[in-house]
Amino acid sequence: KDGWLRTCLICGDRATGLHYGIISCEGCKGFFKRSICNKRVYRCSRDKNCEMSRKQRNRCQYCRLLKCLQMGMNRKAIREDGMPGGRNKSIGPVQISEEEIERIMSGQEFKEEAAEHTWVERNVGDSDHSSPSNGASEGNQPSPASTLSSNRSGEMTGYTAAALREQYINTSMSTHYQLLPHLFSYAAQSGLLTPQPRSLYPQSHPMVLQLVAAEDLSPLATPMLIEDGYKVSQVELFALLCRLADELLFRQISWIKKLPFFCELSIEDYTCLLSSTWQELILLSCLTIYSAHIFGDLADVTAKYTPSDDELQGFSEEGMEVMERLIYLFRKFHQLKVSNEEYACMKAINFLNQDIRGLTNVSQLEQLNKRYWYVCQDYTEYKYPHQPKRFPEIMMCLPEIRCIARKLVNVPLEQLPLLFKAVLHSCKSSLSSYRAGPPPCLVTGPLPGN
Repeated sequence: KDGWLRTCLICGDRATGLHYGIISCEGCKGFFKRSICNKRVYRCSRDKNCEMSRKQRNRCQYCRLLKCLQMGMNRKAIREDGMPGGRNKSIGPVQISEEEIERIMSGQEFKEEAAEHTWVERNVGDSDHSSPSNGASEGNQPSPASTLSSNRSGEMTGYTAAALREQYINTSMSTHYQLLPHLFSYAAQSGLLTPQPRSLYPQSHPMVLQLVAAEDLSPLATPMLIEDGYKVSQVELFALLCRLADELLFRQISWIKKLPFFCELSIEDYTCLLSSTWQELILLSCLTIYSAHIFGDLADVTAKYTPSDDELQGFSEEGMEVMERLIYLFRKFHQLKVSNEEYACMKAINFLNQDIRGLTNVSQLEQLNKRYWYVCQDYTEYKYPHQPKRFPEIMMCLPEIRCIARKLVNVPLEQLPLLFKAVLHSCKSSLSSYRAGPPPCLVTGPLPGN
């Protein structure tokens, strides 16, 4: 076992094994997988010959992906569903032409594959998948093109160790989220129909009002005022984030006790649900009802924190991925301008996740989940008749939130201050363009009977 076998052929870091055909480290393996699965197109600001080393690999994503392809990383070894593990463990490196590499780097290869995929779906796809179901098969999953907007552009300059991706491309859906209904067919059908004004179903009105009433819409109480000129340290910012998380978690516990179905759940089940979803609930609330506080006051505090060179150089691949997903999701919520009613329904649906292990009454949770799924769909179609794809787009934010929450636990604690600074810096620049308007989740309107 020679020394070179333990060195990543891309960046020279310690290799962990054979990944997609070549010896590589975990960082380059994950980078290659995300780049191919998410169909990302990068740009090099230099001469497309940037140095690739453990410390420099994050500075240019274009040159890193280029070297992955040149060294023989096999993109066909990546599973289409995005789950861990390759298609074939025995598959080896591949030699591809410079022309094919250029087609991949420019995104042309992805466009042709997407066009072919869309044609197949239109001519072969099933046509009746509009109701909630846990029995979603892999073939009925939403296509990447139908799940998330392709406009994932973001800016963050000055203090990050790596250049942000200039364009955020579609994020494919994992089969892990099979509790979601078949939204692709729903969106395809609804886009062909002329919206017709209709009334809200009588049972939907009180159910939506009950969910909204359970929410604590008062401003967050965690103090965030910092005097001018004060420099916030990493430890101080981390302590503030902990206090804020404590308050948000306490609010989620109070919210559960006010839910209209709280007495229907066993203590074991709602404890299991809370322990599994609290991070997702906090993230959802921060992106909606508390966004003015998070992307205003907290962003001002993080602006007074200056990370060291060691912190910048040591920022992990997991942190980079969480950062760009959070920035994209923030912009998606502001694009949708999710109302309080929609947010309350989304939160209940996310909480009632019958796929969580350890639940004692799965069938009961499944019925509750479907109940609020239909209530949310009914309200959204009634309130926004000229946005037929609005309901699917809102629901597709839930698996993204779950994905981010799952990945966030892998980010080292000492990197959280830098992560929040980077995300809030980028999001606040977007927020300033419409600061004169209301927060994204305060777009409320009268319901029948109000």
